Amino acid sequence: MSQKKYTFIDLFAGCGGLSEGFLQTGKFEGLAHVEWESPMINTLRQRLVDKWNHSEEDAKKRVIKFDVQKTDELIYGDWSEDTKAVYEKENHPDIVAKGLKGLVGETVDMIIGGPPCQAYSIAGRAQSPTGMKFDYRNYLFESFVKIVDAFKPKAFVFENVPGLLSACPGDIPVRNRIFDAFKAIGYDIRTPDRLKESVYCAEDFDVPQKRNRVIIIGTKHDSGFDVEEFYESLTAHKSKSPHKTVKDAIGNMPKLYPKDKVIRVGRCNVSHEQREGKVVDLHIPRYHGERDQRLFTEWLSNNMNKFSQQEKMEFYTKITGHTSNHIKYRNLEWDKPSPTIVAHLHKDGYMFIHPDIEQLRTLTIREAALLQSFPIDYRFIASNAYCYKMIGNAVPVLFAKGIAEAMYDVLKTKK
Repeated sequence: MSQKKYTFIDLFAGCGGLSEGFLQTGKFEGLAHVEWESPMINTLRQRLVDKWNHSEEDAKKRVIKFDVQKTDELIYGDWSEDTKAVYEKENHPDIVAKGLKGLVGETVDMIIGGPPCQAYSIAGRAQSPTGMKFDYRNYLFESFVKIVDAFKPKAFVFENVPGLLSACPGDIPVRNRIFDAFKAIGYDIRTPDRLKESVYCAEDFDVPQKRNRVIIIGTKHDSGFDVEEFYESLTAHKSKSPHKTVKDAIGNMPKLYPKDKVIRVGRCNVSHEQREGKVVDLHIPRYHGERDQRLFTEWLSNNMNKFSQQEKMEFYTKITGHTSNHIKYRNLEWDKPSPTIVAHLHKDGYMFIHPDIEQLRTLTIREAALLQSFPIDYRFIASNAYCYKMIGNAVPVLFAKGIAEAMYDVLKTKK
């Protein structure tokens, strides 16, 4: 007798890190995955076909390209002409007509997701003249709330950056707004002052990376479940083994050495080559010219990660002639978890210099994905920049898997 699978909807699904972790447990079925950027949509559909035995038509139905802020149309279908003009051609006709309700039915066991975090992240706020007070992304949680209200799951998981705990758009803390919004639809979460206890680190779930995230778990008021049971379960699922390191994750990847001289291939300069070993998909280094290679040599040979902030800023000025009050360079260290893999990697990789001084390069797309605990056969269908961006924004797969196992262990106690 096979165990009952619990069903979920994944909102803000990105390239599928959270869904992949839930699916890997074998205990959940994803009924719908909602995302609004095409490269992520194509990647997630491809994964459902490659790994999870869905037909292309079924993957097109379940992975929905849509703006969650048009919540009613997402839930009930019957799209307006304006909406059709933007979203019809990339979606299955059933979704256009009947929305999530047509696909999923009236209810679902769980809703999971992480609304885009730039507006809550300290880094995002620091770079915005208004501290992102008016950024629409501050309010995307309201769409999450509406969908929870429409499907009445037993529980939900809402993943986000710790900056959520201090974000204050419109001068009311987001954590208070979130608490009040869920309370109004009959769901319990930890009180705003206790949410700081809900920060977990991916490195405690076998992910080779330091990445702190707030995990907000909510339960339906009359469901018989207590939020604290889920948190106890999540804490109990922390790995008992030592933290995974950069070496564990990418130490065996084929080496990519600087070429004797840069060559042109089409419109691109190529600075590195792989001399032996099998070719790994997306394991292609960025172009790094002489200046970069000199910088990496000096940085690594002097172990400059250990230098003071001031020394690092002076080094940046020496290399570029510009000044900055941010640290601009950092190398990964073999025997530690990686620092947080971020979407900024789509712009440059200078905060992710490879630790091997023979290679003089920054992280490849495949290495970034491995540090996010994506399986090596996970295909990313996008431009290089978009691959880095979607990987940096993803929930690490093994972190998601730990969350899924923890949720399952509590859900199964009440049939």
